[in-house]
Amino acid sequence: MTEVVELRPEHCEAVLSFFRELPEGDLTFIKEDVTDPDTVRAWTTGGDRWVAVDGEDVLGYVAVLRLPGWSDHVGEVRLAVAPASRGTGLGRQLARHALVAGVQAGLTKLVVEVVAEQGAALALFSELGFSGEALLRDQIRDREGQLRDLMVLAHHVGETWSEMDTIGVAEALGEQG
Repeated sequence: MTEVVELRPEHCEAVLSFFRELPEGDLTFIKEDVTDPDTVRAWTTGGDRWVAVDGEDVLGYVAVLRLPGWSDHVGEVRLAVAPASRGTGLGRQLARHALVAGVQAGLTKLVVEVVAEQGAALALFSELGFSGEALLRDQIRDREGQLRDLMVLAHHVGETWSEMDTIGVAEALGEQG
């Protein structure tokens, strides 16, 4: 049974294994050095990162990172799911968890960066009330040197949450958190 839990020091080795097993293409689009033990250990102190675990195995990771300074009302969502767990609803479960955590933390806006070709990720976040805010052409370079477009999707909590509440989604999301 897969459950989403706060990232703790005892998860570090499993998290490192999870990231090391991701396809090379996935690692291209992750901002941090997720294969560095010191980086992963540092993550266990913030309370803003969670893992999907099945026994001792980590199957997914999600974070809501509050931006600094004048953007401290905004949280950036980062999500990764093991290839074998994609298409199972785990990504949706993690994204919902991040959304609820962000709202509970008092964030008024959540953003996520998605490579424009990642249709499943775009659909997932759109279903949760995120909408396109920016298209950054040729913003990132993959490991083969190809330039890729990056989409920034945003969830404006005040606007979107009230709309979701009207149709009962907010209540359902609250049950997930």
